[in-house]
Amino acid sequence: MAARNTARKRAFQILFEADQRGVDVLTVLADWVRHSRTDTRQPPVSEYTMELVEGYQQYAARIDELISQYAVGWTLDRMPVVDRNILRLGTYELVWVDGTPDAVVLDEAVQLAKEFSTDDSPAFVNGLLGRFKELKPSLRRDA
Repeated sequence: MAARNTARKRAFQILFEADQRGVDVLTVLADWVRHSRTDTRQPPVSEYTMELVEGYQQYAARIDELISQYAVGWTLDRMPVVDRNILRLGTYELVWVDGTPDAVVLDEAVQLAKEFSTDDSPAFVNGLLGRFKELKPSLRRDA
């Protein structure tokens, strides 16, 4: 499962970079793929990383809507950029990817928050994604 962990981390980094640069995630994904093919120092972009980024892109508006609706006390633009993008990735994988157990999605998102964000972020990410886990059947239906 280390390969999936790495794929999630790279997908998060791509979402984060796109957010910071204000460009489409597919543009950043294409840049990463191109760099990995032309520079041997760059690690390859795995199929699962591409699936996560492309899947997120497909549901991006709905994902941001959900995060905005359920993140009590936080607007999407006021939320730390790292947390926002961990939540985007986690929400996509939790709600729309069937092959990954929910507990794994939550754990991986919390680990990303521990590695890249503030001390308060893991609990925030876990709480919001935990809520989405509870609401998953209706969230999918409403999409």
